[in-house]
Amino acid sequence: MKKLEIIVRPEKLEDLKGILEGCRANGIMISNIMGYGNQKGYTQMYRGTTYTVNLLPKMKVETVVPEDIAETIIDKVVKEITTGNYGDGKIFIYDVQDAVRIRTGERGVEAL
Repeated sequence: MKKLEIIVRPEKLEDLKGILEGCRANGIMISNIMGYGNQKGYTQMYRGTTYTVNLLPKMKVETVVPEDIAETIIDKVVKEITTGNYGDGKIFIYDVQDAVRIRTGERGVEAL
């Protein structure tokens, strides 16, 4: 099993949810986060004063999927979510040793 931690722009969240549903990811967790990467934010002028905004709004979507589905999701996200600009996001991939469904005690892929 693989845990995918996908960081995207807020406006790309619905597209990402569509990809995950299309690939039959059973569950997702979504968090509002703030951060920056290579772009380091931006500078803005407001009423004659310059402001530097270096924490940009992002969405973090986490899901745990079987290994065969993980590569499909990664390929689709890279192909469909990109704008070609800084700040498109990142995908972090983790190995998951085991999962347990608390209600039934099921383990592994069956627990997803």
